Amino acid sequence: MTERFKVRFLEEAAEFLDGLDGKAREKIIYNVRKALVINDKSLFRKLSGETWEFRTLFNQTHFRLFAFWDKSDKPGTVVVSTHGIVKKTDKTPKKEIEKAEKLRLQYFEQKTQKR
Repeated sequence: MTERFKVRFLEEAAEFLDGLDGKAREKIIYNVRKALVINDKSLFRKLSGETWEFRTLFNQTHFRLFAFWDKSDKPGTVVVSTHGIVKKTDKTPKKEIEKAEKLRLQYFEQKTQKR
């Protein structure tokens, strides 16, 4: 199967994954890899604006990795994961969506400065 995009983890997303126990981390990475090849809204879906989320349910715990698309380097489309949370309520906290948007803006600002 062909990957639809690549995934890059920003520092906060990597630290979130590193802080989890091994089995939870493995399940999240498995679901991210699965989302690369199949279009399944239970694994990867749009939240609002430019913010997306990788979704994992493991041992009755909901994990979320927030992300956005970077299509600026053709042909290599990348989904950049900003940070993660253990979701404790039905609704995704607005402050986490705002944080993802802030990190998205910083990412593109830094990328523009490097060129």
